[in-house]
Amino acid sequence: MNELEQRLHYPLGETLPQGGHTLEVAPGVKWLRMGLPFALNHINLWLLRDEVDGRAGWSVVDCCIDRAESRAQWEQVFANELEGLPVLRVIVTHMHPDHIGLAHWLCERWNTLMWISATDFNAARMACQSTTGFGGEAAARFFASHGLTDPDSLAKVRARTGYYPGMVPRVPDRYHRMMDGQTITIGGREWRCISGYGHAPEHIALYCDETRVLISGDMMLPRISTNVSVYDLEPESDPLTLFLASIDRFQALPEDTLVLPSHGKPFTGLHERIGQLHEHHRDRLDEVMQFCQHTPRSAAEVLQVLFTRALDLHQTTFAMGETVAHLHALWFGGRLGRSLGEDGVYRFLVRR
Repeated sequence: MNELEQRLHYPLGETLPQGGHTLEVAPGVKWLRMGLPFALNHINLWLLRDEVDGRAGWSVVDCCIDRAESRAQWEQVFANELEGLPVLRVIVTHMHPDHIGLAHWLCERWNTLMWISATDFNAARMACQSTTGFGGEAAARFFASHGLTDPDSLAKVRARTGYYPGMVPRVPDRYHRMMDGQTITIGGREWRCISGYGHAPEHIALYCDETRVLISGDMMLPRISTNVSVYDLEPESDPLTLFLASIDRFQALPEDTLVLPSHGKPFTGLHERIGQLHEHHRDRLDEVMQFCQHTPRSAAEVLQVLFTRALDLHQTTFAMGETVAHLHALWFGGRLGRSLGEDGVYRFLVRR
């Protein structure tokens, strides 16, 4: 546990739910954990005791990627943890594969609707049918315009055309729209939708004032900083500024709120963690400013400063997106200028 983690409190200590089983973390809330085949090797999912149209059952929050291992784990959960009751709705915080991948299967399995923001519903449908943001020619051109010009890396990005549909083969045809400020009654308790931006197009977290529980999705993680990236579909976006403004909205929640993140362990210390994330990105922005002080720099060059460990191609594409996000925060903020070189590469320099 690093120094920042020690400032947070983990009510369950090192206890984790075992595969196919859950732990109750709050009244009517069960925690389950599924494996992922990435460096970030797990996702937390949640079962909420519920009643819809007079039927008792469960609401599921997030789904895991679509693969045989995940489906098998869900079958174990159905057998071990649902108490003989059905899944009544499938709630998805946002459109990333580990959150929405099995939504179509769960909705069909239980004949129910997916609940998600309209923006992320449509973004997921688009991503299933294209390679935008995750690989293919457009992504390769985008990375090349920010200085990733290694032919082998670009060839691998071009070839990665099935990245998203490989984990999210389909999205449900119908959905129930979740919107910021909307209140959803789940199991007799009111949960408020809190929208967030920068990590996903329109991420929805859920907060219950009665139990002081926040299902934070990827907007508030205890150990790692959420990936905030610029993608080729929206090449002149400013997601880092949006993300930092979004997490500030959680500042109004009580300090003793129990945060249920999508990765890591449930924790308290919400205000402390908000401050840590601001400090982390402030330090990264200062490093970028210093590196761009005298010489125009591309994102590929700045990446070497922000990410000092060795990265594989999968990690490099995420790191490139995040590096551009830091450069854009400073560019939109008027602290860096941007120029386009004759080689077609964007470079950034401190404004005088």
